[in-house]
Amino acid sequence: MPVLNLRTDFAPPGDLSEEMNALGRRARAAARQIALAPAQTKDTALRLISERLRAERDDILAENARDVEAARAAGQTEALIDRLTLDAGRLNAIADAVAKIGALPDPVGRQVAAFERPNGLLIERIAVPLGVIGVIFESRPNVTADAGALCLKAGNAAILRAGSDSHRSAMAIARVMRAGLEAAGLPADAIQIVPTRDRAAVGAMLSGLDGGIDVIVPRGGRGLVERVQAEARVPVFAHLDGICHVYVAAGADLDMALKVVLNSKMRRTGICGAAETLLVDRACVETHLAPLVKALLDFGCAVRGDAATQAADDRVTAASEADWRTEYLDAIISVRVVDGLDAAIEHIETNGSHHTDAIITDDMAEATRFLAEVDSAIVTHNASTQFADGGEFGFGAEIGIATGRMHARGPVGVEQLTTFKYRVHGNGQTRP
Repeated sequence: MPVLNLRTDFAPPGDLSEEMNALGRRARAAARQIALAPAQTKDTALRLISERLRAERDDILAENARDVEAARAAGQTEALIDRLTLDAGRLNAIADAVAKIGALPDPVGRQVAAFERPNGLLIERIAVPLGVIGVIFESRPNVTADAGALCLKAGNAAILRAGSDSHRSAMAIARVMRAGLEAAGLPADAIQIVPTRDRAAVGAMLSGLDGGIDVIVPRGGRGLVERVQAEARVPVFAHLDGICHVYVAAGADLDMALKVVLNSKMRRTGICGAAETLLVDRACVETHLAPLVKALLDFGCAVRGDAATQAADDRVTAASEADWRTEYLDAIISVRVVDGLDAAIEHIETNGSHHTDAIITDDMAEATRFLAEVDSAIVTHNASTQFADGGEFGFGAEIGIATGRMHARGPVGVEQLTTFKYRVHGNGQTRP
C-alpha cells in the first residue's frame, strides 16, 4: 500500500462529494482497526512518526517555505505568517510533542467507574474511542501532527483539512505520519488529509461524510468556527474567540503582575491564549496602573484604554466599546480600571469568550471567588493565560480548546477524545 495514495486535487469537480465520502469510508475502516490496536503498537507508531519528522526535516521545511512565500505574496498579516512559519526549532517541538503523546498512558480501555447492583450485576464504565474525528484548521501546520497523534493515541482515525495557507506543509507532515503508521503495521488511512484546497470539501466534512465522521474540531478564526457551528451535522468541539483577560486585583504584588501580564500578552501575541484585555482594580491604580501600562508600551504593545488608563500615559489611545470584545491576535491590548472584584467578573462575563481568564492577587479570598465565579474553560491564579495549552497541561498536545459545556472543555487531549460504553457482567440474571 502506498504511503500517501491521494491526488493533489480532485478532478473533475463533480466528483468531490464521492471522493470525500470515500475518504470517510476509508477512515471508518481504519478506525475499527485502530480502536482494537494494542497500546504498544500505537506507541511504536508515534515513536516512528516522531523520528521521521526529524529525519525528513529538510523536505518539510522546504514545503513550509513555499507556503510562507505564497502567504507573503498574498499580503497576509505578520501574525498569520508567524502562525504558519516552521523552522528547525518549531519542527523539533512538533516531533517532541508526538513523542510525549506516545509516552502518555493509554486512555482506551480504562475503567472509569464500576459498581454492583443489588441483583448481582457488575456494571463497568469503560473508555472507548470516539471513532472518526474531522479536524478543519487554517494556518498552523503543527495541527496536522498534534491532531493526528492525539487521535491515534486515543484509538481514533483522523480526517484533516488544512487551510490553503498551510496546505503544502500539512501534506508533507501527513505523508510522514502515514509512513510511520505503516511501519508500525497500522493502516495508513487512520490519518488522512483532504488533498484539495476546494472550500466545498469543508462543506462535505460538515455534512458528516455519509456517516464517515463522528466529531468535528475547527481550529481557526471566527469565520471558520461560526460556519462549522452553524452548518455541522455532527457534534463540534470548538471555541469562537480567545478574548482572555488578566485582572490585577487589589491584593496583587506589582512585580508578579508585571511579569504575568507581559507574558500573557507578549510571549506570543497570535495564539488564542494571549491576553487581550487587562483589568486593574481601582484600589491599586495609584501604584499599579502606570507601571503596567508603561511596561506594555515599552515592550512594543499598543494600549487602548479608558479615561483613567489614558491619564496614566500619553501614549495610550482611547478604547472603543468594540475593543472590549476584540481578539487582536497582535501586539495590542485594551486596558480598563474596574471597581473591584464584582466589576471585574461582570466585565469578563459580559465581554469575554469563556476561554481563559486570570487573576493576579495574594488575597486567597479574592482568588477563590474569581476561580469559582468566572465561567471560563480555564481560570488561572497568579499564572499566565498562555498556559492555555494541552502540552502545558501535560496532555502532550491538544487538538483544540473547547469552550462549550458538553463532553470536553478546555484543552482537548487524549482523554477527551474518548467516550465510554457500559460492560454488564451477570451470572444468569433476568429482569422481572
